[in-house]
Amino acid sequence: MSSLDQDQNLHPSCRDKTTVSSDSSDTHELAKEPLQGLKLASHAVLEKAKERGRLKCSKCGGSRMFFCYTCCSLLGVSVQEIPLIKLPVKIDIIKHPNETDGKSTAIHAKILAPSDVTIYTYPCIPDYKKDTVVLVFPGPGAVSVHDMMQCLHDMTDSRSHGSSDEPCIKRLKSEEVQGAPHTADNPGSGTPDEAKDLKSRVYPLQRVVFIDSTWNQTNKISTDERLQDLLRVELKMRKTCFWRHQKGKPDTYLSTIEAIYYFVKDFHEQCLAQEYDGEYDNLLFFYSYLHAVVKKAKISAGKC
Repeated sequence: MSSLDQDQNLHPSCRDKTTVSSDSSDTHELAKEPLQGLKLASHAVLEKAKERGRLKCSKCGGSRMFFCYTCCSLLGVSVQEIPLIKLPVKIDIIKHPNETDGKSTAIHAKILAPSDVTIYTYPCIPDYKKDTVVLVFPGPGAVSVHDMMQCLHDMTDSRSHGSSDEPCIKRLKSEEVQGAPHTADNPGSGTPDEAKDLKSRVYPLQRVVFIDSTWNQTNKISTDERLQDLLRVELKMRKTCFWRHQKGKPDTYLSTIEAIYYFVKDFHEQCLAQEYDGEYDNLLFFYSYLHAVVKKAKISAGKC
């Protein structure tokens, strides 16, 4: 399923940064062997780039390895040498202005899925339609990925009941929501208009919002009134293996790229009801390589 871009009206001062320059058993396995069993593209290109060393970004002049996190551009590797991923839904990342670019993993998503990921720097936030957009952030009232689609349908139902101009959309059962993607994508099922209409009802989700900041800085963005009406989704029972783990925070607090990866993986399995075969594993292409480099360095230093 490929969602369509929705119309988003930005405050005149806002600019898109990119245009300017499961279950407990799964968690247990992840904790024991993080990032194992992923279907990843070869890291040989990164090994060669690492041997050549840092390069100077032609745009900002910064010394970078693999990519410039300031300009969202590759360095030392070409776009043909890295995996490019098509995501099942559009992703918006709201970045805290004080978040250190070099420590953020949000750039990984933008480089690896450029057509589906947009990064904004707070206070720039698009005007979202609450029944087509969700915010991935834990807290009271947050629902699981499994329950997310039904909640969006309920919100659509509520809006339809309150409008005399729109017909009421029948509430779909979970089984119908999960089974319908195959019907909607089947060209032999009804007329093209009927298939399109069915798809629009089964897939109310058009965009997913993530917050990119340290956990101590998230409150300012998560409590912004422009995000208050969005359905919140929580990724439960997932543990981070980020090498920059924040002191005093539980290991269920994920890095941005981990959160995006686990969301689209769960969405694929639980909402599209399709068997997962590593379709989005390459979102962790840079992350898994850097994780291995850091782990090797720690072992050499006798720190693990």
